[in-house]
Amino acid sequence: MEFAYDIKIPQDRIAVLIGTKGDIKKQIEEETKCKINVNSKEGEVHITSDDSLALFLAKDIIKAIARGFNPQTAQLILKADCVFELLTITDYTSKSKSTIERLKGRVIGEDGKARRQIETLTSTDISVYGKTIGIIGEVDHVAIARSAIESLLSGSTHATVYRFLERKKKDLERHVAFGSTIELKEGAEKYL
Repeated sequence: MEFAYDIKIPQDRIAVLIGTKGDIKKQIEEETKCKINVNSKEGEVHITSDDSLALFLAKDIIKAIARGFNPQTAQLILKADCVFELLTITDYTSKSKSTIERLKGRVIGEDGKARRQIETLTSTDISVYGKTIGIIGEVDHVAIARSAIESLLSGSTHATVYRFLERKKKDLERHVAFGSTIELKEGAEKYL
């Protein structure tokens, strides 16, 4: 049985998905055993596969690239313990352009500091693109990063969110002490 999925991606992300001489698209096809057809004019991507899980992974990789991640980061989704989660800013506020820009600014922070700090303390990768915020990482880490981002979008102060992240980082370290294999990004300790 063949499975299929269609996804529309922004025009400015088509070249990133295809890559130089089609190398990124080929790599995704090889890694997931899916067939990917890209309509560059319409920004439509058609994915087919005999394996529904492979189709799901290819869809998430393409969605991640479409939402601002570089292809190497997006392909982390292929790891067994990694997931991709997408938050839509308009789910937390009105659709006014100025409000969306303000909330994007809260998540990114001055010179990208807030985003970097969330990424470092949760060992995730975050992309703020258009009206969305994408997160890639291990399941538990993505859940913590999502909570932090949702708090910022809901109006919590950065200091409150950083304290939350520091508590969660210590919880993760305790899990490591009991034999779990959670790794934190290099430099995370400077935020404690």
